[in-house]
Amino acid sequence: MSYERRVGEWPDLPGRRTFRRARLIGRDDLTAAAGALMSWRVHEAAGLRIEPSTATVAMGSVVRLSLRIGRLAVKAPCRVVEKIEDADRVGFAYGTLLGHPESGEELFLLERTERGVTFTVAASSRPSSILARVGGPVTHGVQQLVTSRYLRAFDRLPHQ
Repeated sequence: MSYERRVGEWPDLPGRRTFRRARLIGRDDLTAAAGALMSWRVHEAAGLRIEPSTATVAMGSVVRLSLRIGRLAVKAPCRVVEKIEDADRVGFAYGTLLGHPESGEELFLLERTERGVTFTVAASSRPSSILARVGGPVTHGVQQLVTSRYLRAFDRLPHQ
């Protein structure tokens, strides 16, 4: 059976955790916000160390993300699998690569709405490492913490 999905929607598969969170970012300029998102600055503002293969998001780009939790650094390599660019929406999705604690995809999407620019983060994943599996609620908590940081990242970036 084929499954055609809309951006940021995944089938409900056993063992996968799927979520979608969004917020107004307090900016009306989609172009400026898109510049920050598509140049990885949102990820940096969320407190992640980034090592991208391209300066701006492109199909097939690889980014190695690192998150420090105390003395531990969690590494999370990803590849861009979808890029969205139209008049009212800009964003991308990446899929996890070998070495990422989770297996799945994550979406970052800016949308112009009548209320302003909305930033959405959505993901569908399952633990792929032993540490992530035994971490259970802690792993889920870290994922929610990082998502909250992404959603607040525009608060830390200068308006352009």
